[in-house]
Formats: sequence, structure tokens, C-alpha cells
Amino acid sequence: MAVMDWFKRGVQEMMVARPDGTKSQIVWKHPDKTIPMKSQLTVEADEKAVFFRDGKVVETLGPGRHTLDSSNFPFLSNLIDSVTGGNVFITEVFFVNTREHAGIKFGGRIGHVEDPKSGIPVETMVHGEFSFRVVDPEKLIVGLVGMGRAESSTINAWMKEQVLKVLRDNIAELIVKQSWPLLDVTSGAYTEEIEETVIGRMDKHVEDYGIDIVRFGNFVIGIDEEDASNLKELYRDAAYLRTVGGVDGYQKFAAGKAMMGAGEGMAKGGGDGGAGAGGLLGGAGLGVGLGMAQMMVRDNRGGETLAPAAAGVVCGECNSNVAPGKFCSACGKELKKAVAQGTFCTGCGEPVAPDAKFCGSCGTKQGG
Repeated sequence: MAVMDWFKRGVQEMMVARPDGTKSQIVWKHPDKTIPMKSQLTVEADEKAVFFRDGKVVETLGPGRHTLDSSNFPFLSNLIDSVTGGNVFITEVFFVNTREHAGIKFGGRIGHVEDPKSGIPVETMVHGEFSFRVVDPEKLIVGLVGMGRAESSTINAWMKEQVLKVLRDNIAELIVKQSWPLLDVTSGAYTEEIEETVIGRMDKHVEDYGIDIVRFGNFVIGIDEEDASNLKELYRDAAYLRTVGGVDGYQKFAAGKAMMGAGEGMAKGGGDGGAGAGGLLGGAGLGVGLGMAQMMVRDNRGGETLAPAAAGVVCGECNSNVAPGKFCSACGKELKKAVAQGTFCTGCGEPVAPDAKFCGSCGTKQGG
């Protein structure tokens, strides 16, 4: 039994290779620093073997079966242990997997990103998966793993943080600089552009560790469901505004929506004296509607936006609620003529209601 044990131990010492159970690990360190002369080193097709002595890289061997003899590999002469009569090498051997590692999942928040189309900040998130490979095993060991026995989970966790950091910075930057509407981004319309940009900018964050981000298997940029619903409604309103003729058309549209909202409220129960409660709701709803109607749909770059505009006035000729100016956008008459009819203050020129007795801006009595 003792002879058989010795024979088995001798065979094990003569074979230096990564065990099958460890081949999924990115880096695996051979447990024994003493390696007999003439040992057979087996390096698989998807890995490299890195030799260290006294904390320094001595040599890296590629795939194949190698007989560890100083006559084959001169660098081994520097690793021979003289105490053993030159029959043993003293070295640390690391096996590093160089294949592409896919399916690394990641996810997290990007933060509040302003939607270029509406100007509204929206909480944005991203999740997906990516792949990477080791292109310089020596840099990986020295710069990130260290001389201990590193677990793949440690490397993966660090890689996830790097990918998320670069995605977070670049997605926000691209949305703002390219004026991409957030709903288009979340639909996947710009996934290819984002992936190309992010992968190109990852190098400076990982190249010092001998790693290359190869590709994203899939990633999704998302926003809160309520925010998405609000953006869709704003986009629909802006599209309607374009079709009904600018601010004037939108005023009618918004007022109609407000009146319908007030009607729904009264139908659900306006309390006793529907004229009191319902009338209050109706007036408030209409006021909100007209307030919403004072909108613009073009910014100074010609793009679409939704932003407050100036208050409207009533034309003395056609009684339309229009934007302030020299001429009525509804009938074309000069708005200044309306002063004599009581729609502008005779004292300060500010708009007043046709039946107003005093100006709400300066207090001047109206109507003579």
C-alpha cells in the first residue's frame, strides 16, 4: 500500500494541469510551488499558464503539452532549487482562462435624465448582460487578482461595476447631446448606437487589468411606468397641437378636455347644490384647461417642447381668446381697437374683461 501511495503521488507530481472541476474559473493557481524536473505541463486551448517567482512574472506559456526541462525552456534554470540537487523547480503557476466569458448580468439606476422632448426629468434604469475576455493574463494577476486564489465572482463583480459606471455616464450624455426622446430610447431604437459608444469608451477603464469588453448580449433602458404614461400623454398632446393650428387650436382642445373632466366629476357626485359644488369644479377645471392651453410647441432650435407661454387676451372684434400682439390671430383685426370696447385698460393698456368696471392691474375705472 505504501509503495502504491508513493507511485500515485509521483504521477500526480509529474502532471501539472488545471483540474476539470476548476475550468470554469477565470484564474486558477496551482496549489504546489515545488514542481519536479521533467513534469508534464498541460495548457488547454482556451488558457495560458503564467509562471511567477518571488512575486515577479518569469514566463507565460500558451496552449499545448510542455515538458518542463531547462533544456526546453531556458527560463526554468532560474527557478531550480539547488537544495534538491537541481531536480525541482520553485515557482507559482497560474492558469488563466482566455475564452470569452458571456452572460455576465448587471443592472442598476442611471439616475434622473431630462427628456429632451418634454424637458421633464425622469428616473432611468438599465439592466442586461455583457461578455468579456482576458487579453493579458499577466496584467490581470498583477493588477487585479493578486497572488492569492481569486474567485471568479470577485472579478465578475468588479467588471459589473465598471460596465454600469460607463453606461450610466454615457447614456445620460448621449440622450442630452443627441436630443433622443426617452420613449424612443426605452423602445430600443438607439441600442446599437449606445452599445458601440459604450464599448469604445470601456477600454480606458479596464485595459490596465488586461481585460476587454467584447459585446453586450442584451441590455434594456427603462423608466418608471407612471413616468412613461405621462410622457406618452404629453407627446400625444404636442402632436394634436400641431394638427389643430398652434396655440389657438390647443386652447380649444385643452378647454374641451377640462370641461369633460369637470363633467365626469359632477357625474360622480357634486354634493348638494350641484350648482355650487359642480359650478366650482367646472370653473376650476376650465381654468386649468385654459392654463394648460397657454403652451408653446417650438423651442429656439426648432425642436418640439412643452413650455409655458404668455397669457391670452380677448379680441374686441370676434371675442376669440388669442395670444397678445398687435393683430388678432383669429380674425386679423388690430387688437388696439379693442381698447375702446373695454378689453384693454385705458390707463395702463393691460388686458381686462369686456365688462370690467376697474382694471385689475392699475385700478383705473373703465367705461368712461
